[in-house]
Amino acid sequence: MNSLMIARTHPVMLALSVAYSMCALAPGLVQAQGFPDKPITFVVPFAAGSGTDQLARAIGQAVTNDTKVSVVVDNKPGANSFIGAQAAAKAKPDGYTVFITTNTTQAANEHLFKKLPYDPVKDFTPLTALGRGGLIMVVNPALPVKNVSEFIALAKSKPGKLTFGSGSSSSRVAGELLKQMTGTYILNIPYKSNPFAVTDLLGGQIDMMIVDMLTSLPQVKAGKLKALGVSTLQRSPLAPEVPTLAEAGVKGYEMTFWFAAYAPAGTPVDVTTKLSDMLVKAARSSSAAPFYQATGTEIFTSNPEELRKFQAAETLKWGRIIKDAGIEPEG
Repeated sequence: MNSLMIARTHPVMLALSVAYSMCALAPGLVQAQGFPDKPITFVVPFAAGSGTDQLARAIGQAVTNDTKVSVVVDNKPGANSFIGAQAAAKAKPDGYTVFITTNTTQAANEHLFKKLPYDPVKDFTPLTALGRGGLIMVVNPALPVKNVSEFIALAKSKPGKLTFGSGSSSSRVAGELLKQMTGTYILNIPYKSNPFAVTDLLGGQIDMMIVDMLTSLPQVKAGKLKALGVSTLQRSPLAPEVPTLAEAGVKGYEMTFWFAAYAPAGTPVDVTTKLSDMLVKAARSSSAAPFYQATGTEIFTSNPEELRKFQAAETLKWGRIIKDAGIEPEG
């Protein structure tokens, strides 16, 4: 009697046969039932101390509080965020690697570079958006300017002599957009991540940045940097005394950024659904609230399909901004 006949006639064997078939046909379902049962790694394409890094740590702690599973934040900065994006894209698609990133890797880079070593759409499965916010224009206090108008005048009097640092596409494009809208020539100095650029700004190696508030506002409060304007259309509640760049004379200026989470392409649907739910819950938890409050970041979550559509729309928007700013893609 063969095994098929035994399965048909013996109820226990029949049950086992059905269970085996379900495992073979629905591996994602079986994986998701016990998920997560080991540490999860958050890959961040920027340095420790960056806004994305601190968001990842806040979300990771919230996930740990909820699931009792530890979260490891793995910072992989450098090469225009390519290193982190490639590492996340090549990770095993089992749900235990999550890419915590921004519009830099997922919407802007394809317009800033002629060729990417990763595909921001095909290499990743969207999970959820995590937040969005604005930037702040800061200068070294030694620079002889008190406001945006004086900075623009100084830049026009010394074309190519002033510099601005950028450690992300948001900070790069924000600076290039300022140049385009004011008719100034300010030299861009690229960095692996914004915290490295802020260090040089504090030391006087560069003159200006338009950067996330988390990275720079503490230095402003300490009097080590001078804030000239914020990139949003409304003033920030974290620095209400600082005018918007539009108020300060650059009419129509606006620049925002966003955070989101992705899994490597090929991660089972049931696992990505569970991951998405976990991350949305974490972003809206009381343990993550201090990050959002301290940085002025808006809590912004989504389901995977909503993030997919949002990313597609943002890719088009960033393409227009980069083109309008006159930025030529790098080889």
